Amino acid sequence: MPTNPGVYIFLNNKGEVLYVGKAKNLKTRVSSYFQNKSELGPKTRILVSQVKNIKTISVDSEIESLLLEANLIKKHSPKYNSRLTDGKSYPYIRITKDRFPAVLVVRRDDDKKSIHFGPFPNSSALYLVLKTVRRIFPFQSVKNHPKKACLYYHLGLCPCPPTFKTGKEVKEYKKDINRLVKFLRGNKNLVLRDLEKEREGFSKNQEFEEAAKLQAKIDAINLIASPITAAFRYEENINLRSDLRKQEIDSLIETLNTNSVAVKRLDRIECFDISNISGALSVGSMVVFSNGEKNSASYRRFKIKFPPKVIPNDFAMMQEVIQRRIKRNDWPFPDLIIADGGKGQVSSVKKILDENKVNIPLIGLAKREEIIIISNLKEIRLPKNSDALKLVMRIRDEAHRFAITYHRKLRSKHLFAA
Repeated sequence: MPTNPGVYIFLNNKGEVLYVGKAKNLKTRVSSYFQNKSELGPKTRILVSQVKNIKTISVDSEIESLLLEANLIKKHSPKYNSRLTDGKSYPYIRITKDRFPAVLVVRRDDDKKSIHFGPFPNSSALYLVLKTVRRIFPFQSVKNHPKKACLYYHLGLCPCPPTFKTGKEVKEYKKDINRLVKFLRGNKNLVLRDLEKEREGFSKNQEFEEAAKLQAKIDAINLIASPITAAFRYEENINLRSDLRKQEIDSLIETLNTNSVAVKRLDRIECFDISNISGALSVGSMVVFSNGEKNSASYRRFKIKFPPKVIPNDFAMMQEVIQRRIKRNDWPFPDLIIADGGKGQVSSVKKILDENKVNIPLIGLAKREEIIIISNLKEIRLPKNSDALKLVMRIRDEAHRFAITYHRKLRSKHLFAA
């Protein structure tokens, strides 16, 4: 069983779907059904006794698993998801078609004059989705809104339509609601094209403040929409996660070979990062990705050991970590090394590799503009939606997280000891 978030599907000996559930950790959740059967309720014990096969679908985020679970339950109407199949207990999103459309949480989808999304397998799933999209498209969340500003208005989450004084405000609100509907239907690209077209219009008219507001919406959608809309694609292809990883790896291999970095495969990638505060309690991290997925069992941490007279700096610390790493013959060498940083970090790592006559392809990822730096210090600028760049950024972010976690642990021990 994978330890990723995702959805698990219990089937009987006829291949019929008995139950669909979600999990933050598929292995832990599914195992719980079979390790402590005495603690299960009567209904669950009957369910487990009928399970002959288990399918899992790994996804990248909790919100993906929530949406995918709801879609699969609606599709299969499993016997043991009875609360959902009766159509009464599980919530829906209802968007009314009033003069001022409201986005509501309801228990039935019987209002023919409204648009419904769901049912959602639990209230937390629904509210997670609404909380996410409301920051992009603020909406009225009650049917009869008072004719004054509410609390959510001050939080930037409700435009309070009854307080509108112009027809333009009404038009803009309905435009945002229409975009919200498209977004919930998975039409992310349609919404983005609409926003980008309107943003360009504002820019041409030098209405830069309005253009900036739309750009903020575009950025937010790009940040959260991929995992949301991807959930619908898992129904069509349960191997979507591995297919996406292969797509990223193939893209990075092609990018590197095109830019004179010879790689045949990227089965193992190692990324290194340094974390410190003015040189104090300096630590290094090594994270490993196997076939595009985290291999946390192979992660390693390094406590920097500077000679007494050496002034610490990020370049020297990176060199120490690389030197110590390549001396470990019991660890398999990677197909690619990624250094968190720009030309300085890449030059520092290359020097250690050359001195030790170790021939491993090397790149760095410069912060802020996310530019890939190769060993001859040439810059590779890729579009933000590049699969290759997404993979390198995800690996770099994991190395950064791992380094910071270790640094905080040492800092806490240091403060406690003091």
